[in-house]
Formats: sequence, C-alpha cells, structure tokens
Amino acid sequence: MSDVYSIITEVEDDMLERIADVLELRAADPQQKAMRDSYWAEVEFPKEARVLEVGCGTGAVSRALAAWPGVGEVVGVDPSPVFLEKARYEASGIENLSFEEADGRSLPFDNSSFDATVMHTLLCHVPEPEGAVAEAFRVLRPGGWAAFFDGDYATTTVSIGDFDPLQACADATIAGSVHDRWLIRRFPTLARKTGFEVTSFRSHGYSETSEPVYMLTVIDRGADLLATQGRITTENAEALKAEARRRAEAGEFFGHITYASLIARKP
Repeated sequence: MSDVYSIITEVEDDMLERIADVLELRAADPQQKAMRDSYWAEVEFPKEARVLEVGCGTGAVSRALAAWPGVGEVVGVDPSPVFLEKARYEASGIENLSFEEADGRSLPFDNSSFDATVMHTLLCHVPEPEGAVAEAFRVLRPGGWAAFFDGDYATTTVSIGDFDPLQACADATIAGSVHDRWLIRRFPTLARKTGFEVTSFRSHGYSETSEPVYMLTVIDRGADLLATQGRITTENAEALKAEARRRAEAGEFFGHITYASLIARKP
C-alpha cells in the first residue's frame, strides 16, 4: 500500500482530518517533545535566526520552533492546503510564524535565505528524498544548520510475544504511512553526499506502556486498514482495538519506535 503522506494532496478530507489529529497528538506527547528539544539543543541557532520547517503539516512543530531561544522567524511549508489551513488557524497570533504551500523537493525560496532548516519526521515519506535534502542545502546560508529527525520505522513493535496479533496492526500502519521505513539508517550517507558536514547522529527511544496514547492510534489505524483491505473482518478489527485497550488497563501494553536525529552544517 502507498504511503498516504507521499500522496497527501490526493487524500480525502476525512482521512486528512484524522491525520491532522494524530500530528497534533504526537507533537503534544511529552516523550516526543523531549526528543525534539534534545536534538534542537544541538543546533547553534544564531541570534534572530530565520528557520525553515519543511513538511510542517498542521504546524505543531513550527509553533514550538517559533518559541525556541534564538529563533527570530519561522516559515513552515507543506504541500497540503488542508493542513496549512489548520496550521494558520492554530498559529493565529504568533507573529514570527508564517506558512507557504510548497513541495520540499522544489522550495520557492532564494539560495542562502535561511539560517537553519528542520525536517521533522518528513523524509521517510518523500519519494526521492535526495531532492529534498538538496533543496535544504541550497536555501541554507553558508554555515547554516540542518536538523533531520525521523523514525527508524523498521523497529516499530507492539508485540509482547511471538505471533502477537497486534503486531499486524502496527505493520499495516507503517506500510500505509511510511514510504521508506529504512531511510533513517542512510541519513549520514545522504547528508554527506549532498555536501553537508555531519556533526551529530544519534538514536532516541520512544516507548509507551500503561498510557499508550500515541501507540493506540498506530494500532487503530492499522486495524482499520486491515479491515478496509479485506484481510480481516470489521469485527476482528474492533476486537484487536479492544485487546490493545485491555492490555493498557491491565498494565500489559508495550509499544516502541526508535527515532534518530542528524545535525549537519553547510560549509
């Protein structure tokens, strides 16, 4: 199945609304915020830095960037008009934040026009991600910083034993929402080939047990996909969702995704 994010401009509005809710929920997650803050702390933002977030979605990460120390202006870009409408609504009153409709592989900005670029959980969704990384390099000023962050989605698991039926839900979600689940492992090579000097590449673990707010969305989306594809019945899909919640209430739930960040500079 195609990655829904890679064809986001073709997706029906009801699906876009569901994805928008997940993006906002994930951005508000304390563990996700901690990972975000951790890798941003490695970027030496100059005073009043002009920052570009590519693939901003609903703008949740852009809003956090706009309040980050040293940041003077943030521009978020995304190809989805629906996401951008929500992004502008949620950012109402934030004077140093604006949004534009654009594909990350063809940015509407001059060379050397930003001090930093951020791609937060974007590149795994992009066919031919080399183009997006090259564009990030082009719009950066010499000495500018690039921060890339993504999931190592091949590690996604909700299993607590062999042949756990909930794992099929997680696998279906990844198959339907990630273009290249292995991409993060090639980030250092991709960045260096583009011309960046890599200053940091490290992993970040994300786990949920007794209160699996985000991982439940992974299971729910996967169960619905399996039912839509005719691989299981609707009744089975609901039973899988119920089992996930039973485990959470009983303290038996486990969900994990490894993420990684790469920080680089343009010479």
